[in-house]
Amino acid sequence: MQHKLVPFNEKLRQTALREYNILNSGPDEDYDNLTFLAATISNSPVAKISIVDKTRIWNKSTYGADVEEIYRENSFCDRAIHSDSSILILKRSEHPDVFEAAKNIYDREFSFYAGVPLHNPQGHAIAVFCVFDTQEKELSLEQKRGLKALAKQALNLFEFRKQKIKLFQVQNKLKEKYHELEKFASLVSHDLKSPLANIISLTELLKDENEGKFDEDTEQYLKFLVESSYSLRNYIDGILSFYRSDHVMEKDYTNVDLRKMLKGIVDLYQVSDDIKITYPDDIMLHNVNKAALTQVFMNLISNALKYNDKDIRKVDIAFDKNEEFYFFEVKDNGKGIPQEKHNEIFELFTTLDSSDREGNLGSGIGLATVRKLIESMGGSISIESELGEGSNFKFSIKRF
Repeated sequence: MQHKLVPFNEKLRQTALREYNILNSGPDEDYDNLTFLAATISNSPVAKISIVDKTRIWNKSTYGADVEEIYRENSFCDRAIHSDSSILILKRSEHPDVFEAAKNIYDREFSFYAGVPLHNPQGHAIAVFCVFDTQEKELSLEQKRGLKALAKQALNLFEFRKQKIKLFQVQNKLKEKYHELEKFASLVSHDLKSPLANIISLTELLKDENEGKFDEDTEQYLKFLVESSYSLRNYIDGILSFYRSDHVMEKDYTNVDLRKMLKGIVDLYQVSDDIKITYPDDIMLHNVNKAALTQVFMNLISNALKYNDKDIRKVDIAFDKNEEFYFFEVKDNGKGIPQEKHNEIFELFTTLDSSDREGNLGSGIGLATVRKLIESMGGSISIESELGEGSNFKFSIKRF
């Protein structure tokens, strides 16, 4: 147990206590277990974890008594937080004036008190771990050691609570910042898409109305302008998709027929004779985020078909499971991805400098969104790939 490190300062002590936000908090079995053990170890009828407030003593946990709070003045715990001892022992025969002053504070008259002050890391005593008895007695060295050990665990619970509160506050601030960033991305993207649509339509119109009138260089410039405009539009759509993926994770978890879900996706892409997609049959997934899983498969299947230069484009979807995870594979016969890029492709804005079947460059957002969704579902994703032979994206999601 940490001893008092600083001179007693009530104002600083109160400030330290407020950081734990523990006053008037609800019952907690972890604290109750500690007071039960304290009473058992010391063979005492009453044990308490007492928070010392400005004018009162409020009990976070009490064993053997029903009193939730008492006045601080003349209380044993008030004396304990002023004590330089690691454990304050009070006996009626040795301190009759102390017990006489406390006569009307407690629910009964005690003759023995042992209190271990709980000092925060800065040395301020914020609470006392204590036991009471109506009879005077001696505590053995082992009993004192046991009380100090339990008091240390109580302080650890206090510290865990404080860190949890701080983490919650940080999470809220990050969430606010993320929402601001999401709003900014949405507004900027919207403001960009409107003039961009005009550029695309006017360029296409200029190209169509002047077909055969421009020289070869001018035709090429117009073609580059159209392609660049479409790439920028895809880039903007990708950014919006990435930031909106968090809303997908807010969807309810449900049971999903994997074959039925994949068929709905495959029907969107298997529109020509050069596409062959296979997937498992008769599999029920329990308690999964259907919206997130659907988006993952749509991204992976779309990539498998777009970045594929074979005459027959093939995608094979496989499934497996164990007690903790569902496992999936999306394997294609496309261009493949260089080994040195395997760890980079899931990073936001990372591209491979290779174009799809239509000659468009990727935005570097799709696979980042895929990883984000998968990790939000408690899983992970990896890739096996060979240039010219194809890629196999393997991912898992946690079973709940």
